[in-house]
Amino acid sequence: MTPPVNSLDPGLYIVATPIGNLGDLSPRAAEILRQADVIAVEDTRVTAGLLRHIGARRPMTPYHDHNAAHVRPQLIARMAGEAVALVSDAGTPLISDPGFKLVREARAAGHAVVTIPGPCAAVAALTLAGLPTDRFLFMGFLPSKEHARAEAIAEVAAVRATLVFYESGPRLAACLSALAAGLGDREAAVTREITKKFEEAVTGTLSALAARYAEAAPKGEIVVVVAPPDPPAPASEADADAALADALTRLPASKAAGEVAKALGLDRKVLYSRAIELKGEPKD
Repeated sequence: MTPPVNSLDPGLYIVATPIGNLGDLSPRAAEILRQADVIAVEDTRVTAGLLRHIGARRPMTPYHDHNAAHVRPQLIARMAGEAVALVSDAGTPLISDPGFKLVREARAAGHAVVTIPGPCAAVAALTLAGLPTDRFLFMGFLPSKEHARAEAIAEVAAVRATLVFYESGPRLAACLSALAAGLGDREAAVTREITKKFEEAVTGTLSALAARYAEAAPKGEIVVVVAPPDPPAPASEADADAALADALTRLPASKAAGEVAKALGLDRKVLYSRAIELKGEPKD
């Protein structure tokens, strides 16, 4: 094994790795990987290729959903005197990958936890999609079974944020159809092979995208980005009057106006004046 050039402080180092183009590995990430005493990896074959790219050979140990409970205590123990790096096969560890329990237990044991940020497919897809990015919700992979998938979609249908999903090629068309059924025919983007030679971002409505990919399942790693719901139509005078009439059966005019203003997003002073009119009382 290639000995580290400089010794890292003991602890856990969370290292983001490329999602396609190996040139996206940051110089800092490369140095951490060269110096780590051990690297916890999803697949030793994948990480071995990355280490060859940076001219390093370091000890690796598999760490994934199937062995995490057994391996985690060993890694925590090693952090007392060694630098343990955590990587996923691609992108930022813990984002739809195992790892949060390792971070939590490392902190509980008093070990240093350091992050080395870098590529993340979800964030990269947001930059390609051309959809609002001020608020977004990462959903990972939807359930494969139809009923469970529909329930998961229903839970976020009203969330006023752009939604981000990971998906595989064979499941993509069904996923898009389910999203259209549960969310309405929103604008969306299907991004795939991000940072690779055949990178693409295909935009359109959910139904149009579902029809496109029903004909041929795409290859590669896929991120689906879905626009937030349209803002509700502004409340009409009739809506405001109905809401005020109901509120006035329970509350004085000032509090009724405040309740309706919050519920409908209307001006409280205007609603207060209208409430006084509806009650037939003189204004203050």
